[in-house]
Amino acid sequence: MELKIARKELNETPKTIQLDELVENVKKDGQKILYFDRENSHKTMIEFVEYFENLGYSVYFRDVKYGLDEGNYMYEVHIL
Repeated sequence: MELKIARKELNETPKTIQLDELVENVKKDGQKILYFDRENSHKTMIEFVEYFENLGYSVYFRDVKYGLDEGNYMYEVHIL
């Protein structure tokens, strides 16, 4: 699974990361707070959350709005 990391500037294209890399980082650190771009589908994000829950982690997932426009949001994921 390939996910797009939240962009730092509105006009940037989001960078991608593989699920395997994220799993390794979480196993190494024990927990992570991640921000993903709005270009990821909600269905993909739910699959991502369920994947980590099946590995035994607690996962907190929400949308973060950073502007007045409905398109100004990103996904925030806490993996513990």
